[in-house]
Amino acid sequence: MTSFVLASASPARLAVLRSAGVEPVVRVSGVDEDALIAALGADAAPEHVVTELARAKASDVLPVLARDGISDAVVVGCDSMLLIDGSLQGKPGTVDVARARWSAMAGRSATLLTGHSVLRIAEGAVVGDAHDHSATVVHFASPPDADLEAYLATGEPLQVAGAFTLDSLGGWFVDRIEGDPSSVIGIGLPLVRRLLAEVGVGVAELWASSGRVG
Repeated sequence: MTSFVLASASPARLAVLRSAGVEPVVRVSGVDEDALIAALGADAAPEHVVTELARAKASDVLPVLARDGISDAVVVGCDSMLLIDGSLQGKPGTVDVARARWSAMAGRSATLLTGHSVLRIAEGAVVGDAHDHSATVVHFASPPDADLEAYLATGEPLQVAGAFTLDSLGGWFVDRIEGDPSSVIGIGLPLVRRLLAEVGVGVAELWASSGRVG
């Protein structure tokens, strides 16, 4: 039976997959994102950056799967960053950085890029791989100062790409999006479906492995 491995600690990505009928095996990658971005160089296209980060995360968990005896699997890695004013923004990490980002984002639009990587593993070897990115335009509201400060105080925007969420508290401050909502949450189901098909795996197979269909 093929295991579905999510190479991410993101509870939002896990929730998306569970809602879509898949119970993944979670293995968290240890990729140094800043080092990889630096290695790619300042001239790297934003779409290339997020896709390479996703590829690195998927590949990074392969030794862990071997150690755990998981030899037949599909591994999915993802990475999301917000593109605004020509600059990629990841997790702000601090309240001050998140506040500054919201100052730049409020009342404006930006593009949430999410890189996706799918690896097919058979008998412990990579037998297929597919990679791509999704791009969704996010139109932000201009939250009143009191609301923004309350949001920052929750800590939520500090640990998410672009300092906002769509599926949780930050959803109050997103007026609308143009594109796939699941990709904004962190894993785009339409794109993952297409990448899985490229490596010979169908959604029904994932449902069967998760016990959702016979």
